[in-house]
Amino acid sequence: MHDELQPNADLDRLPRESIHRLTEPFARFLRIESAGGAILLACTVAALVLSNSPWAHDFLAVWETPVGLRVGSLEFARALKEWINDGLMTLFFFVVAAELKRELVLGELRSPRMAALAISAALGGMVVPAGLYLVLQWGLPGEGGWGTVMATDTAFVIGCLALMGTRLPHSLRIFMLSTAIVDDIGAIMVVAIGYSSHIAWDALAFGALGIGGVGVMAQVGIRSILAFLLVGCFVWLAIDASGIHTTITGVILGLMTPARRWVSDRRLYAILGRVIAHPSGAEGSGDTKDRHTLHAAELAARESLSPAERVQKALHPWVGFIVMPLFALANAGVPLSMGDLGSSVTFAIVIAFTLGKPIGVLSFSWLAVRLGVAIRPPGLSWALLAGGSLLAGIGFTMALFIANLAFDKTLIDQAKIGILLASVLSAAGGLTLLTWVGSGRRLHEVDPD
Repeated sequence: MHDELQPNADLDRLPRESIHRLTEPFARFLRIESAGGAILLACTVAALVLSNSPWAHDFLAVWETPVGLRVGSLEFARALKEWINDGLMTLFFFVVAAELKRELVLGELRSPRMAALAISAALGGMVVPAGLYLVLQWGLPGEGGWGTVMATDTAFVIGCLALMGTRLPHSLRIFMLSTAIVDDIGAIMVVAIGYSSHIAWDALAFGALGIGGVGVMAQVGIRSILAFLLVGCFVWLAIDASGIHTTITGVILGLMTPARRWVSDRRLYAILGRVIAHPSGAEGSGDTKDRHTLHAAELAARESLSPAERVQKALHPWVGFIVMPLFALANAGVPLSMGDLGSSVTFAIVIAFTLGKPIGVLSFSWLAVRLGVAIRPPGLSWALLAGGSLLAGIGFTMALFIANLAFDKTLIDQAKIGILLASVLSAAGGLTLLTWVGSGRRLHEVDPD
């Protein structure tokens, strides 16, 4: 019998190399949810410092650098900032939508009444702040920026909850994650409808054709990531040409990503049971039965995870540690001026986020439960919901994203200051309340429905 088949305690795991001493701690760091929020915060502070420093002009000019392709008289280019906002952010919404799809199919949201709570909270968190903003800005130049106050920053909210550790129940994290995801998708739908330019219907038809093609590919069993990537790029280009904001592509394709796996555990173990040994002898593929069995085992192991789960595992680090920090660096830079603090746009945004968000989330949640449409998960008290609703006022990433579309150059700095101030106040208020609630003084109180 060959040495490879001799019993050995080390043969039941993958070989270790020297590089693993560096990559494994780094991988553990990437799995810490608060790490993404910390890097996002660091990039935000860096953008603010640089945009108010002697290097401000050069720093801001970097993001306006044209990047693209030119072939003869044909040119496909846009500013670096636009590539980040239109291209990379599509990945963000794709991951967010795929995560929501997985929660709706396999997670806690598969219960319709449980999902109704998060959907109701998200609806209230969009409608009430937007209405409050419109009341404060009616007839003023900033009136069209109502969409800015509708979304919640998923990364920062989950990062804040991660700071609380085990003092908070898991049900609050699921509720806030689900609410923020629905919130973001609702906001991007508003962007696609309310902040898009003139629609080119022929290009939109090509985009719809590509989306239909994705559905057909999934139905007939095509599992090549490259094939879906190529069709996805085609859809993105068509939507871009149509005049609708391209990030809607990420939302649609994310929601279309299958959340159920192709290979069950039972089938996986049956296939693995056929794997007797790796072929011995000289290196090379060899068209042997053992090789085919190993290839089937490789496919089965991969397909034992759903496409939605594989997408999250593959793209989440890139989105959390590259896309979002780049977005913050490109968009959070704003020259701070004391005069802007007193502007009507800044005031309206701060009020809409710090008051409108918690009022909307909490009131719509309470109404849904009272009407019997939704139920609260065990352990999720109204006090915890109140703390979470305050955190929902952190609108940083999505708010900046929509503000760049909604405001002209004369108002954008005022809007950014309002977004930053509202996010800080909402984070401070939410963490303070949740710290008090999580201390144990009210976690076990029986509160009325």
